[in-house]
Amino acid sequence: MLNDEIIQVKHVTMQFNLMEERVDTLKEYIVRLLKGRIKFNNFTALHDVSFSVKRGEAVGLIGHNGAGKSTMLKIIAGVLKPTSGSVVVKGSIAPLIEVGAGFDGELTARENIYLNGAMLGHSKQFIDDHFQSIVDFSELQQFIDVPVKNFSSGMYARLGFAIATEVQPDILIVDEVLSVGDHDFQQKCKKRIKHMMDTGTTVIFVSHDIETIKEVCNRVIWFEKGQCKGKGTNLDICNTYECEK
Repeated sequence: MLNDEIIQVKHVTMQFNLMEERVDTLKEYIVRLLKGRIKFNNFTALHDVSFSVKRGEAVGLIGHNGAGKSTMLKIIAGVLKPTSGSVVVKGSIAPLIEVGAGFDGELTARENIYLNGAMLGHSKQFIDDHFQSIVDFSELQQFIDVPVKNFSSGMYARLGFAIATEVQPDILIVDEVLSVGDHDFQQKCKKRIKHMMDTGTTVIFVSHDIETIKEVCNRVIWFEKGQCKGKGTNLDICNTYECEK
């Protein structure tokens, strides 16, 4: 049912322990740890963050580097577990959190399509049936048997986006992936995202490109120093954010 809450984030806090001094080897780390000579500082990436997302919405997360946006996406995707608070997600997730995530650089693009597809829960038969469609959307036909360690960030993004959006997930998470690659492919991706939204997919989108946020998203959450500074419609929040930059 459209308009019901598909993501509920309640009082989420995320803390990391950061070492004060650099340790170059695992052996040195273990020796220092056993001798009690490693000191940590607590870093709070998110503090008491709460919001909800309705099915079919496209919500943009904006803010400066280090504001907590990507950490929030990783918690929603299940990559990180919050220090406190809870996140309830109702549905399947296709995460595009980092360019190249989920790929093995030594394997070819062909092999990585099967690897990445398996990580997303797809069977070999499914990938067999959809293989050509993935290749065609990525426009990487002539590079399909090239190890992806030789790919540019734009080529990684093409392949990752094509695999993740070959089926329609309940939730699509996109973190800066559309900021790489050429303009024509970015527009192609935006068109697919809009089609997915029109047919019920919920989109969580992070980008420093405010114009893209305005174009893709209908609601925006503004993060600053690990907290929600503002929530509202795309134009209201983006315009206020730009005025304060």
